[in-house]
Amino acid sequence: MVLNYIWIAFFLIAFVIATFRLVCLGDTQVFPEIINSTFSSSKTAFEISLGLTGVLSLWLGIMKIGEKGGVIDLFARVLSPIFTKLFPDIPKGHPVTGSIFMNLAANMLGLDNAATPLGLKAMEGLQELNPKKDTASNPMIMFLVLNTSGLTLIPISIMVYRAQLGAAQPTDVFVPILLATFFSTLAGLIAVSIYQKINLFNRTLLLFLGGMSLVVAGIIYAFSQLSRSQIDLYSSTFANVFLFVIIVGFILAGIRRKVNVYDAFVEGAKDGFNTAVRIIPYLVAILVAIGVFRASGAMDYLIGAIEGGVKLCGINSDFVGGLPTAIMKPLSGSGARGLMVDAMATYGADSFVGRLACIFQGSTDTTFYILAVYFGSVGIAKTRHAVPCGLIADAAGIISAIFICYLFFG
Repeated sequence: MVLNYIWIAFFLIAFVIATFRLVCLGDTQVFPEIINSTFSSSKTAFEISLGLTGVLSLWLGIMKIGEKGGVIDLFARVLSPIFTKLFPDIPKGHPVTGSIFMNLAANMLGLDNAATPLGLKAMEGLQELNPKKDTASNPMIMFLVLNTSGLTLIPISIMVYRAQLGAAQPTDVFVPILLATFFSTLAGLIAVSIYQKINLFNRTLLLFLGGMSLVVAGIIYAFSQLSRSQIDLYSSTFANVFLFVIIVGFILAGIRRKVNVYDAFVEGAKDGFNTAVRIIPYLVAILVAIGVFRASGAMDYLIGAIEGGVKLCGINSDFVGGLPTAIMKPLSGSGARGLMVDAMATYGADSFVGRLACIFQGSTDTTFYILAVYFGSVGIAKTRHAVPCGLIADAAGIISAIFICYLFFG
């Protein structure tokens, strides 16, 4: 329901802004640009789905081997004490908890191509437990918000972009991104817990969250002692080794259980194509709306209004130049990536705005894209409190990114 209102709002706002530009400013190109954006966005949505087909087939095949080899059940048993608190509606020891863990682990390591199919597999498992098939369940919403909050330990792609654009030290945003994304995830977790009346002040969750905080602090300290080249080497190596270990580990687990791993892989891979086809309409809907909103100039007016308001309050407005990335990130990952690159190209990779745009890019994930893809893959129409909780996490990431950037680079 919320996505319905947001989708309509994008088109209505775009129409009003475009009409104003045509009638009052004489801009005759605005409507052709909007129409062109609908075609290009539709094409992009299809290309994304098509590009996901191979990756989905690969990882759903690997997940099927892990499922038959007992790996998913093992993860479920190990994580049961934590997940029974965060996901009280999931039966204790259910295999879907293993899929959720694999997805979150892939996200934390910046393995986007692996995270999406793992997430879709987890969402299918959650849908099997869902009593109302068209309505998001509490576990679905918790899982989605943990995804949209974008907890990332190794933002390797952002550091690569910074290196390509001439940053003196591409890795200097590593620690700020880690801090901002941690606060974003924590805010999302708290927001969902309040909505779902989950008690975070029990021993198990306090130990878990405290332990995670110590791990994050340890990672920050360890990487702060390394040189730029060492950070690049260790982070990329660890991410790729971790990914390959998962593949080999699942295959070995299947062999141990005397599973025909080839047949199991093919069985799981068949679902990849079907899943990719199912998400096309949802992707077209959300990306076309975002494209129309951008092409109308509504985003530019929004940024201008924010900058004027900030200056009127007498607040330092240096951060406003990076806001397009922050505002676009919940809507479109590729759009936000383009705006991040544009900010670094315009202001300089080592400028305050250039660094802030990178921190914005790494602090949260594409809320509406994830909602459209994950919920669309299982036919969820009623999202309940998923959108507000996801946006709370986004807001926390944006605010913390601004303060952290001033702390490190201001």
